[in-house]
Amino acid sequence: MPNVQVLFDNSFSLEGLAEDLVLKLNTLARPMTVSAGTILFESGDPGNGCYFIQEGSMKVFMLSADGDEQLLAVLGAGDVVGELALLDGRSRSATVSALKESKLAFLEKATFDRFADENPAVYRHMLKIVGKRLRHANDALAARSFLPLPGRVAQALLQLAETFGKPLDGGRILVHYKLSQADIANMAGAARENVSRVLNGWKREGVVTRISGYYCIEKPQTLEAAASL
Repeated sequence: MPNVQVLFDNSFSLEGLAEDLVLKLNTLARPMTVSAGTILFESGDPGNGCYFIQEGSMKVFMLSADGDEQLLAVLGAGDVVGELALLDGRSRSATVSALKESKLAFLEKATFDRFADENPAVYRHMLKIVGKRLRHANDALAARSFLPLPGRVAQALLQLAETFGKPLDGGRILVHYKLSQADIANMAGAARENVSRVLNGWKREGVVTRISGYYCIEKPQTLEAAASL
C-alpha cells in the first residue's frame, strides 16, 4: 500500500488536517499518471470524485459556444481539483486538463462520503478548501469588473506565484512554470498585445524579469499594489 509520502507529501490542500485522517485518506485514494493533454473531466460531466495533484500541472478552463477558451486557473503539486463535486454531487462546472505529465491521487465521491460521514472533520476541512477557491473566484470576478488591465495582469502573476512561486534573495519570487504572454492574457481577460505592453513596461521598470524562460517578480509589492481594489 502506498504510504503518505507517496500520495500526499507536501499537499497544501491537506495542511491542517489531522495526520491520522491524512493517512486514512491515503489508503482510500487511487494513484494514477496522466500524459500531457489528457482531459480529466469536462464541464457537465458527473462529479464522481476529486484529484490531488502530486506532480505536474493542470489547467482549469471553460469554453464558450464559439469554442473560445477562458482560463480560470493553473494548479500544481499540492493542489486539489474537482473538490466541489465531493460536497454538492452536481456535474462539473469547468473542464480540467493536464498541461504536462502529472501524477495524481483520485478519491472517489462514494468512498469520500463514507469516510467523511465517520470523520466530520474531513467535511470541515473540504469546506475550507472550497471557501478558498471561492474567494479566488470572487477576486478574479472583482478584478475583471473594477481593475484596469495592469491590475488584472498583476493579479494573474501573483496567483501563479502562489502556486508555482520559488522564493529568491531580496524578496524576489520566481514563477517556476513556463507560460506565454498569451497564457497571462487569457487569465487577465485581455488581448495578448495589450498584456505584452504592460509586461514590457514592467520589465523596463525592473518590476519583472525573465530568468531562463521563467517570469521573476522582482518587486512583489508593486504588483500587490496594482492588484489591490
